[in-house]
Amino acid sequence: MIPDNIRLFSLPPYSPELNPVEQNWDDLREKEFHNRVFDSIDSLEDHLEKALHDMEHDHDRIRSIVAGPWIINALMN
Repeated sequence: MIPDNIRLFSLPPYSPELNPVEQNWDDLREKEFHNRVFDSIDSLEDHLEKALHDMEHDHDRIRSIVAGPWIINALMN
């Protein structure tokens, strides 16, 4: 059963550009990991944890990434 606060949308196959989660990962890779080298997997994980924490609390950033016009339109109809 799908909770009332979740809506499912069918996406065309092979269209990662339409998947908001993919857009978040692209932004994270571009802004937090561009040209970075880590000494260990632990330092990479620490950096990822901090980056995800910062992203989670930056609502304007998330909104700018995932609130594409087609998503807003689908939610309003």
